[in-house]
This record gives sequence, C-alpha cells and structure tokens, in this order.
Amino acid sequence: AIEEYKEVKERYDFLNAQVTDLNTSKEEFSSTVTRLEKEMRTRFLDVMAQINTNFQTVFAELFGGGHAELILSEPENVLESGIEINVAPPGKIIKKLSLLSGGEQSFVAIALLFAILNVNPTPFCVLDEVEAALDEVNVDRVAEYAKRYSQTTQLIFITHRRGTMEAADM
Repeated sequence: AIEEYKEVKERYDFLNAQVTDLNTSKEEFSSTVTRLEKEMRTRFLDVMAQINTNFQTVFAELFGGGHAELILSEPENVLESGIEINVAPPGKIIKKLSLLSGGEQSFVAIALLFAILNVNPTPFCVLDEVEAALDEVNVDRVAEYAKRYSQTTQLIFITHRRGTMEAADM
C-alpha cells in the first residue's frame, strides 16, 4: 500500500504540475491574443483613416469633384466589420454603389486602388483591363494619374485601350 501510494502520489504530482503549466500557458495565450487584437484594431483604424482620406482626395481628383468615403458597417466590432463605400460623383446623389454605371463603378475601384497605393506603396502592380469599362476621357485621366506613381511603383497595365497605351512609357 505504501509503494502504491508513492506511485499514485508521483503520478498525481506530475499531472498536477502539467495542469498548472497548461493553466499558465492558457493565461499567457489569452493575454497575448488580447494584446494582439488591441494592436490590430489600432493599426487597422489608423490605416483605414489614411486610406479614407486618400480615397476622398483621389476620388475628387479623378472625378473632377464629388465626395467619397469609406465607412465601417460595424464600428463597435472593427475586426469583423464590413467596409461600405459611399460615393457621390459631381452632380449626383447616390445611395448605393450598384446604382452607378459600370464605368463609374470601375472608376471608383481605381480611385480606391490608388488611395491604397498612397498609403502602402508596392514595388509593382499588375492592372488587367481595369479601365475597360471607362470612356475615352476617363481612360486618359487614369493613364495620366497613373504616371504619378512611376517613381515608386511599376504599374503594369494589360489593356486594349489606346489612351492607356499612348500614355505608357514603354
């Protein structure tokens, strides 16, 4: 009985130490996750604000006026929130992005892309037929606007549009 008690006691002590280690690890893990979520929230909101500011500027430059903004659909739950895009081209009041023409929707997407590139430049960016739905005037606007990024980002346009090809350096 004494030897059996010693074996059971050793096993109990070993398992008890394991439980203590697991509880400590769980607490450390939980605090790390909480800290990371807080940092992700902060960084996301900072970058979101920068992109929103740039989006408003780029949109107004490309469209020749108007208003654009990015809004979190659930501001209280930032990490799981959707992002709503509200735009109003000059002379229009739009409640839904789907009410814009295909060309206007493409133009909004291009404005958002350039706003993101302003915040987080990349060495190169491949744009495949992004201006396909645009009219000639807006194709020329996009091509001229894209030249601003030639010092920091290599933009590779895959296109059939004459205005884009004429504006390209190569």
